[in-house]
This record gives sequence, C-alpha cells and structure tokens, in this order.
Amino acid sequence: MKVVEQECITVMEGEWTPDEVIRDIVEGGTQEDPFYVMDLGEVVARYRRWKELMPRVEPFYAVKCNDDKLLVSTLAALGAGFDCASKAEIELVTSIGVEPERIIFANPAKMASHIRYASAMGVDVMTFDSETELMKVKQYMPHAQLVIRIRCDAENAQCPLGIKFGCDAVTEAPRLLKLAAVLGLEVIGVSFHVGSGAGETGVYARALGLCRALFTVARNLGHARMRLVDVGGGFPGGSHTDIFEVSQVINASLEELFPERGVRVIAEPGRYFAAAAYTLAACVHAKREITSKDVDGEAEAHTMYFINDGVYGSFNCVLYDHQKVAAEPLNPTSEELLPCSVWGPTCDGLDCVLPSTRLPPLRLGDWLVFRDMGAYTLPVASSFNGFPVPRVRTLVDDKTWAVLKELGPLSSAHVSPGRVSPASPVDERPSPSHSPPLVGGAPLAVFVECALK
Repeated sequence: MKVVEQECITVMEGEWTPDEVIRDIVEGGTQEDPFYVMDLGEVVARYRRWKELMPRVEPFYAVKCNDDKLLVSTLAALGAGFDCASKAEIELVTSIGVEPERIIFANPAKMASHIRYASAMGVDVMTFDSETELMKVKQYMPHAQLVIRIRCDAENAQCPLGIKFGCDAVTEAPRLLKLAAVLGLEVIGVSFHVGSGAGETGVYARALGLCRALFTVARNLGHARMRLVDVGGGFPGGSHTDIFEVSQVINASLEELFPERGVRVIAEPGRYFAAAAYTLAACVHAKREITSKDVDGEAEAHTMYFINDGVYGSFNCVLYDHQKVAAEPLNPTSEELLPCSVWGPTCDGLDCVLPSTRLPPLRLGDWLVFRDMGAYTLPVASSFNGFPVPRVRTLVDDKTWAVLKELGPLSSAHVSPGRVSPASPVDERPSPSHSPPLVGGAPLAVFVECALK
C-alpha cells in the first residue's frame, strides 16, 4: 500500500457498523470507486484480547501484512513492537517515532544495503538461517544481536513458509551456532514461523521444544546471553476466529519449557490484527448472462458480475494469499440465490474474484461487501489497467479515540474536521511512542489495557 502524506481518522459518536457507513457513503450516487472502511476499534479490541490471553508474549506486528500508516500508528500507540522485513518497513515504523529497540529485522535473507541501513538506524536484532547470512552480518554489522530461525511447519497452513526459510533445528542449527561463535557474532535467541494462517495449534509446542534444546546447545557453544524466543506468526485473523486455543498451547509450553522469566517471548502476528478491521465495498458496473452446464451436464443460467476491484487490486489475496473471499450484497434481500461469478474490472481473463458462487439478482450500481479484507491485500495491490487502488476510510468510536489520542504517535491532528454521527457523511480523504525495548524491559501499555476494559 502506498503511504500517503496525510492520514485522517473520523471519530464516530453512538453505535455504528461498517455496513451503515458504507450505505451512507454510496447513497449519494457519486461514489464509483471501491473503498475500505477500517475500524480502529477492532484493532484495539484484538490487542486487548492478545494481552489478556498471552500476557507473556509481546506482539511484534508483521508490517508486511498491511502497512497502512494509521494501522501501524495505532499498534505503536498501544505498545506493540514491529517485525520488519526491509529497509522501507524499518523506515516507515521509525518515521512515526518507534524506537529501534522495538523492531526485529525478521528477514533471514537480507540485502547488504538493508543491513547497513538497519545498523545506521540502531535496529540491532535480526534473524538468520544460513552460513552466507552470517558472513554478511559479520561484514556489515558485526555488533548485531542475532536470532537463529529454525523450521517447524504446521501440518497445514494458508501460506507455508518453511519451504523458503528456517534451518533444520537438529542437523543445521548447531553448526550455524558454532560458526557464529567462531566469527565472534552474538546469538541471543531462537525464532520460528509455523506458516501464515496455520491450521494446527500443536505445532507451537513442537517448535518451542526445539527452541529449548537449542538454548542449551547455544550456551554450550559460548552464546551465554540466550534470552529471546520468537514464536513467529500463523495466528488467525478473521471475524469468526479466535486465538484462545493456540494461546493455551503456547502458554502451557512456555511454562513447561521456559519457566524462567529472564527469557523474553515475542510473536509476529500480522493477519490477527489486520484482517477483520477492514471491510471492502465494491460496485457492480457490468453484468453478462450466459448459459453453462452444471455437474450433471444440464444447462444452467449463470450471471457474470463485473465489479470495480479485482485480483490486480485488493483480491490479489486470492492468488497470493490463498484467501477464500465471500461476497455479500450491501442491502440484504430475500430474493432467491442464483448461480453466478464475480469478476474484476481489468481486461485480463485471469481477473476472476469468485469463479462460482450464489447471489441474489444484482443490478448495475449495486454494491457488494467483502469482510476480513485487511491482510495481504492493500500492500500488494496495483493500479493495473488504470483502475485505482481502493481508498481507506478510517473510523473509530469516540470512547476508544478518547484513549488513543493521548498516546503517541496518534493525536488530534489525525482527526477529520468535526465529529460525526453514523448518519453523517464520512470524510473522503484517503488514509494509507514510547514502549518496551526488544532486549530487556517490560511492556508499558498497562494504562491502555485498563482503560479499554
């Protein structure tokens, strides 16, 4: 997602829902482009839920999931740390006042120029999983505080990552730890990532068991200051998902394997914070009636609906993140659901959002709503064929804002002129601290957590 110069939050008074806001925006008849409604309150609620369920595990938001500056700023205000994978992500996070100690450079295969930039910015903690990366760090940042990334894959995951990153904990990790010691590099911890959108919780217990064993190996090899465990990501983020089950597995494993409180535990949640906060609205601008064959070979009427966002925009998540999206009419109806497909606006035949679904009959100008669209959508979206990337309209309820505005980097300067009620027009401008160091220290977000309960 392109970061814009001016971010704007609309403060809402009274009860409201994303659907109500979308209706208010489109009722005038002038809205033609797709857009998002982003609820900052959802982000705050999820942060609170995380701290309640896993008080020992500090969330370091994975910026790659969604780099909307207001989302990042909100998490910074709440006390989160950040998982950055590139120079640009480090630049974004530090530009809003986040201290470098709150950042982990969690890309095991970094470009030399990005390592030099991290060093210049004071971002000392970074991951590695290979000999070449250790040699690179030795050359460009010998004072780095290193975290070895091991592979431990979930049995099923939306996006497996072990095929690309993570060394074998038994056969490769001890050799790399020894090489780091020979090179005079400091290793302070172990990290893993079970896969984005993991469908298994027991994998965290297996991975933490491997981490415990490597702590012993590392200390025997001379890495005396082992003090960090990074449990990575993989946490669910949809509206109807919860982290209760996985939190129980992680908490129990930590108590068994890492009872000493001198070991700090962090995680890299991305979609957990981003997905449910964003609702996408897209308009039907064309339709085509065709006849196809059903599973029995019988002729069946089928409607192709063309909307103003597609796989080159927000729905790149269908191709690259393996998401299963669902379309809902903005205005509910009791009409019969009929076979149809939903297509994007470009001239590419691959631009298909939903190849087969069922919707009530739609007219040109009708709007569809897609929920849980905040993860791995906007950062990858392009304006291919000249179709714009959807704008983000950021909203928050007045009670939540009363707390957030007192915390850096958010302030009243981010609010659109005037406070509005749900029935008032929403501002049309686009949107895109101080907290714990990574190496020691405790979270300072206690006031926020208490105030929001």
